[in-house]
Amino acid sequence: MRYAAAALAVLLLLLVAAGQAAAQRTVVSEIAVQGNQRIEAETVRSYMLIAPGDLLDVGKVDASLKALFATGLFADVTMRQQGNALVVSVVENPIINRLAFEGNRRIQDKVLEQEVQLRPRTVYTRSRVQGDVQRILQLYRRSGRFAATVEPKVIQLPQNRVDLVFEINEGGLTGIRKIDFIGNRAFSDSRLREAIATKESAWYRFLSSDDSYDPDRLTLDRELLRKYYLSRGYADFRVSSAVAELTPDRRDFFVTFAVEEGQLYRFGKIDLQTTLNNADIGLLKGVLKSVPGAVYNAEQVEQSVEDLTFELGRQGYAFVDVTPRVSRQRDGLVIDIVYEVAEGPRVYVERINITGNVRTLDKVVRREFRLVEGDAFNAAKLRRSRQRIRSLGFFEKVDVAQQPGSAPDRVVINADVQERSTGELSFGAGFSTAENVVGDVQIRERNLLGRGQDLRIGLSISSIRQQVDIAFTEPYFLDRDLSAGFDLFNIRRDLQRRSRFDETSRGGRLRSGFALTENLRSNVRYTLRDVEISNIRLETSDLIRREEGSELTSAVGYELVYDLRDDRIEPSSGWIVRFGQEFAGLGGDVLYIQNTTGWSYYYPFTPEVVGNLSIRGGYIDGLGEDISVTNRFFLGGDAFHGFRNGGVGPRDRVTGDSIGGNVFYLGAVELRFPIGLARELGINGRLFTEIGAVTDVDASSPNLQDTKDPRVSIGTGLTWRSPFGPIRVDVATPVVKEPFDRKEIFRFSFGTRF
Repeated sequence: MRYAAAALAVLLLLLVAAGQAAAQRTVVSEIAVQGNQRIEAETVRSYMLIAPGDLLDVGKVDASLKALFATGLFADVTMRQQGNALVVSVVENPIINRLAFEGNRRIQDKVLEQEVQLRPRTVYTRSRVQGDVQRILQLYRRSGRFAATVEPKVIQLPQNRVDLVFEINEGGLTGIRKIDFIGNRAFSDSRLREAIATKESAWYRFLSSDDSYDPDRLTLDRELLRKYYLSRGYADFRVSSAVAELTPDRRDFFVTFAVEEGQLYRFGKIDLQTTLNNADIGLLKGVLKSVPGAVYNAEQVEQSVEDLTFELGRQGYAFVDVTPRVSRQRDGLVIDIVYEVAEGPRVYVERINITGNVRTLDKVVRREFRLVEGDAFNAAKLRRSRQRIRSLGFFEKVDVAQQPGSAPDRVVINADVQERSTGELSFGAGFSTAENVVGDVQIRERNLLGRGQDLRIGLSISSIRQQVDIAFTEPYFLDRDLSAGFDLFNIRRDLQRRSRFDETSRGGRLRSGFALTENLRSNVRYTLRDVEISNIRLETSDLIRREEGSELTSAVGYELVYDLRDDRIEPSSGWIVRFGQEFAGLGGDVLYIQNTTGWSYYYPFTPEVVGNLSIRGGYIDGLGEDISVTNRFFLGGDAFHGFRNGGVGPRDRVTGDSIGGNVFYLGAVELRFPIGLARELGINGRLFTEIGAVTDVDASSPNLQDTKDPRVSIGTGLTWRSPFGPIRVDVATPVVKEPFDRKEIFRFSFGTRF
């Protein structure tokens, strides 16, 4: 039996060898193509590696078969020898006639069409379809929908064509059911949840995507945790793992961070060494944030390096290198730091690149730079440039960074911006205790034609105020750091509750502003307005009745502003001081000179707790004429909590009308702090106390009540940046007041745009 099997194997080998030998001796006379419908036979032959006249070679036949499959044009290919001819039988893949999406509501068709690779009039293959299915699923997962499913449906058509339909079941948002931490002892889970960007799903996050799973956000969370611990003394901290587990129903994720905290370190010796001969060491040490004995804070070290570089730039050292040398003493759990300041290499700005601006012209961004191409590179000026670009309010994100240039002494500055919508067609609605129901319609473009110009047309109506105004501002008039603009307004105010009269003001204003230094700015203006006092009652005070009618005011004024705040919109550190004057008498019916001043200082006790001290005051002199009630100062309401609008100051003893005064002052101390709720809710608490007075009236009357004595109020409040608009609630009470003052314990305001 064994010998018979061996003999059979030898026979088979001989037959195969004989067949190959015969094939090698066979010359292909023709290549016949069968089964093709749209594709020309010559096109099929062009992909083959064997041609008529060649010897029939098994290797070339196999390579030709693979080449035809690789084209993606065919669902099946077979080859056979028929005499001296090679017959190629093909089954063509169909052509896509139409591509459609069904069931998608959250993502539009045009977005899906950009994501998939298949298109009408392209060849249909299963591998391409499955690839597009995965791309669609990935798109939904990036938007937080991990339960989404995609089912491709093929509809057969004549002439080997098909319609391809992706049936999509989007599913719900895949939320974060729970975030847990393992290994944390110093800080609770709730504290750490506040430190990261990913949030647990909650009803109040319906306008946020932070509670949907995002792998990139999870990577960011690892870095945020590291920064959180390093800023609180844990220099050895690390995140050993961050795991997200999808629930069986694919609706939520469980996220778990495993952390290793290490030991708590404190600052040890803090020193500063420099090789710069004329640098002011005292000023340099004064900007250091780190203090011996305090808990180690890596952010303070970075801030100290930045502040040292900034201060040296102010002292004239454009080329400096500040290096913190850290020495960790594990036995004593202290970290010694030596800030080494040396002259850095001389580097010049080779080029400034601006990217990401689609609408905004390059020059609008470029003119905010404090550096130009060819200047000596200065980190302080670069930081200031970044602040100025952000302050424009045109961009969602501003990244300014430098990279090496074409030579060792050259640097390229890259400014990458992400534009935000600057146009508004808004309808506003709100309520406040001061004006009851408030409504407004406003059309505004803060970046007109991408040139940085501001145009606003507004209509505002409330129970006591109707206002129509138009404003235009050109921030760089004649391509200089000189703003120019105008205002046109028509304002009618119902002041019956305060002083028993109505006021209508119509007119316009021309204004201009220019920088005197980097932080000092001057604004000048000319105002022409006609003010009418009307609807005076029989019981209105004689001090107001005598002013019934209209008067024309022609006034020129200026204001000086010195601003060192870290942010213009929501400052947390720095200070600002203002001083202004206005002179009326360039024609018109009114003569006066008005002086106003103000100072405000912000101090961050912690990143979330900010204190504010402010002082304001003003004085108006009629230069021999009486000041009218429309030009006097009034305090109360938002300007002095605890008192009604116009509730402080001179008042008619009989009628109770507020008269206003020629002099006022107001000081305030406020503390802004979180109240323990989730930070993204945007709810902050406030404690405040205010002291001030308004006094001095030119006109005399036996019924006039007036005193220079200060009033004092204390209070608390809440501010909420709600999804429906800002909400502000204040509760204040006067602790020092006059009997004729008018109190207002509760004050509420709410407004939104849609």
